[in-house]
Amino acid sequence: MDPTTKRKLGKTKLDVTVFGFGAAPIGGFRAAISEAQAGATIEAAVKAGVTFFDTSPFYGYGRSELRMGTVLRGLPRDSFVLSTKIGRVMRPLKTGEVVHGLRSNGLPFVPIFDYSYDGVMRSLEHSLLRLGLSRVDILFIHDVDYWSLKDNDLLEKHFKQAMDGGYRALDELRRAGVISAIGVGLNESAMCTRFARAGDFDCMLLAGRYTLLEQGAMTEFMPLAEKKNISVIIGGPYNSGILTGGVKPGAKYDYADAPTDILARARRLEEICQRHDVPLAAAAIQFPLAHPAVAAVIPGALNPAEIEANAAHLRRKIPAALWAELHHEKLLDPATPVPA
Repeated sequence: MDPTTKRKLGKTKLDVTVFGFGAAPIGGFRAAISEAQAGATIEAAVKAGVTFFDTSPFYGYGRSELRMGTVLRGLPRDSFVLSTKIGRVMRPLKTGEVVHGLRSNGLPFVPIFDYSYDGVMRSLEHSLLRLGLSRVDILFIHDVDYWSLKDNDLLEKHFKQAMDGGYRALDELRRAGVISAIGVGLNESAMCTRFARAGDFDCMLLAGRYTLLEQGAMTEFMPLAEKKNISVIIGGPYNSGILTGGVKPGAKYDYADAPTDILARARRLEEICQRHDVPLAAAAIQFPLAHPAVAAVIPGALNPAEIEANAAHLRRKIPAALWAELHHEKLLDPATPVPA
């Protein structure tokens, strides 16, 4: 597959490259990286032909957007599609203040949940200032799911605020032409389904739930997305690292050590890939793109080498026999589409 192939985003006029850039890692949460390394990584993506970039105020508490803007400001504005997110507004960390739960390597700001109408407008204004750009193309409602919140009451509160206030703001911005598309960025397919039924969304960013390792999204969300012409963007195609290959204890799944059942399944996937002389990572990054609802995969990267490796994995020819064996071994549901 050519990483620079473009696909239409839902009902919009936007086209995105199937290989996108996920900017969570350059925010510094996974590992502290220098400004030079972050810039070189974004520039490597541009060199590889990537024209779709996704960031968020939450990534590094503003650091990701700052770093993204530093590079993208030097490009013609119509040469790329940029998405960011709403749902958390940053406030400065006070001198001597201790806030439990803050992630390391972030800028000195505290994320405050706010999915209200005013919260969306404030968040967008802050994002534009950090990016140093006059517009973004896509705004996602971020992390309204149990996976992120671990509290059902809080989930219901945020969902109601997002649909009563935040969604209204996003829809107004879209109708006014300030942004071109709206969506949600979540870690659960069930919540994507709930949002898809509740509003008129152009695209949805689903992280880690439609991958070579797990396809629970096929039950309800993916068919609904296809029916409603909602483009799906796949984040976390490697399930936090376990699908990059060399599967062994300590491999990361959902940002923690993978449990034994997940390790066993990933090992079976890798064994089959090895029999067909295909890196596990190549099968993992190509697999989601076979679904007709999927517009792009947006793996993160910490350095230019990871960008180059991802592009090479996308270009690698994978024999049909590999996908047939995965279906035969029931590692993929027979109804799940696979690359041609």
